[in-house]
Amino acid sequence: MADNMQYDEDLAIKYIRNYVGEEISAQWSDDEILYVTDIIWDYYERNGNLRFSPAVTEEELTGLDKLVAFVKKELKNDKYLVMDPKDVDMIVKGELAYEESLEDVDED
Repeated sequence: MADNMQYDEDLAIKYIRNYVGEEISAQWSDDEILYVTDIIWDYYERNGNLRFSPAVTEEELTGLDKLVAFVKKELKNDKYLVMDPKDVDMIVKGELAYEESLEDVDED
C-alpha cells in the first residue's frame, strides 16, 4: 500500500458492504466483516508484505487464491465465525477493491 494512504476501517466496511451487495451485506455485522479484514492483514504480515492489489496478472491471481484460501482456513480453524465460502470470496475481493480505491486516490 502507498505510504501516505489512510486506511479507515469504517470506510472499508462501508465500501465492502457496497461491493458485496445487499443480500450478502445484510447477513454480516460490521464486526464480522472487520474480523475477515483482520485475517487478511494477518496474511499480509505472515507473508512479509503489507500490500496486495486485486488480481490482474496470473501471479496476482494465484496470490488472490492463496489469500482467499488462507482466510477460509483461518475461519474454519478458529470457529469464531461460520461464513459461506462465497461470502468470504466477495468480502475479500471487496476489501482488496477498497485498498485499490485508496491507491487510486493517492495517485490523483
